[in-house]
Amino acid sequence: MSTTIRMPQWGMGITEAAVLRWLKAPGDAVAEGEAIAEIETAKAVEELESPVDGTVRELLVPAGATVPVREPIAIVD
Repeated sequence: MSTTIRMPQWGMGITEAAVLRWLKAPGDAVAEGEAIAEIETAKAVEELESPVDGTVRELLVPAGATVPVREPIAIVD
């Protein structure tokens, strides 16, 4: 079963954030709670953790891309 990872909303009034860099690549195994990306908002840089165990299937946005919160950014199988 696939899990879609969405851009989180860290803080009130945050409407978009950037994928600063991916820490995992397609095909990499990932554990629940393991960091998969660094996300940059107007206020901070945070690590985005995987909500599930699995394998990264696809990164939907490139590093450096700014996307709206709740927008899909990766898929983990």
